[in-house]
Amino acid sequence: MNLHRRQFLRLAAGAVALPAATRVARAQPYPSRPVRIVVPFAAGGGSDIVARLVGQWLSERLGQPFVIENRPGAGGIIATEVVARAPADGHTLLQVGTYNAINATVYDKLSFNFVHDIAPVASIYRLPGVMEVNPSFPAKSVSEFIGYTKVNPGKVTMASGGTGAVTHAFGELFKMMAGVDMTHVPYRGVGPALSDLLGGQVDVMFDTLAQSIEYIKAGKLRALAVTTATRVDALPDVPALAEFVPGYEAIAFQGMGAPWNTRPEIIDKLNSEINAGLTNPRLGARLAALGGTVLVGSAAEFKRFIADEMLKWAKVVKFAGIKAE
Repeated sequence: MNLHRRQFLRLAAGAVALPAATRVARAQPYPSRPVRIVVPFAAGGGSDIVARLVGQWLSERLGQPFVIENRPGAGGIIATEVVARAPADGHTLLQVGTYNAINATVYDKLSFNFVHDIAPVASIYRLPGVMEVNPSFPAKSVSEFIGYTKVNPGKVTMASGGTGAVTHAFGELFKMMAGVDMTHVPYRGVGPALSDLLGGQVDVMFDTLAQSIEYIKAGKLRALAVTTATRVDALPDVPALAEFVPGYEAIAFQGMGAPWNTRPEIIDKLNSEINAGLTNPRLGARLAALGGTVLVGSAAEFKRFIADEMLKWAKVVKFAGIKAE
C-alpha cells in the first residue's frame, strides 16, 4: 500500500508541476534561440539584401541571430510552404512580398492558404517598377509606345521573369489599362530576361527599379516611366506611368510574416522593432539606396494592405488569363 501511495503522490506532484513548467517555458523572453528568415529568392538579389539588412537590425536589437535561409523556387511558393508548416513560436519568419498576392490567384491548388496560414507581422519596403525599352526601340515616350503598339498589335514583345511573376503582372496591368496588345515572353528569372532586353532580343520590360537603374543611368536601357503613382527621387526626370495612363500604379512590396498562430505579443514585438529600424537613419538610408521607400505601420495595417494588393492583382490575373505553368 505504501508503495502505491508513494507512486500516486509522485504522479500527482508531476501533474501539478506540469502547468507550472509550461508557464515558465512560455514566459521565456523572445527570441530564446536563433530565428530564421526564409527568403523566397536566391542570395544576392534585392529581396535578399532587404532581408539581410532587417535581419542584422533585429539581431542587434533582440540579442539572437536572425539567420537568412534562401529557399528559391516556384515564385515564392516553396518558401511560403516552409513557413506555413513551421511551429508558430516566432522562430521562423517569412519574407512576404507582391509575389504572395499574385500567387493567390495564379495557382488554383496550393498546400497552404496564404491568408489563413501566414500572419502579417510588419511591412518593410516598397519598390517602384520601371517601364523600360532597348534604346533601339522607336518609341521615346509612353505616348509614342502606346501609339506604336496599337498600330502593331501583338508584334511588340514584353519580357518577364516568368509567367505570374511580378514583372509579368506589372506588364499585364499596363496592357489592361492602356488597351494595348503585346506578346508576353516569359523567362526563367529576371536575369535572363534583362539580358535579352539589353541585347535587343525583346522590346520592353516592366522591371523593378533596383535591378535596372544602373543600366538606365548608363544609357543601356531607356526608361519610359516609373510604375508608381508619382515620380521617384532616384529618376526625377522619368515620368510616372499614371501621367499617361491615369490610375496606373504597381509597386513591389516586401514585409515580414509568421505562421498563423504566432502569439500576438511576439508579432507586436517584431513589428515594434522593425518599425524602429525603418525610422532609424542608418537602416533607412541603406534601404533608400536601393531605390525604394520604407513602409512603416502596424501588423493590422499591413494585413489590410496585403488584402488590397490581392484584390488588385486578382483582377489582373483574371483579365490576362494567367495560369501557372
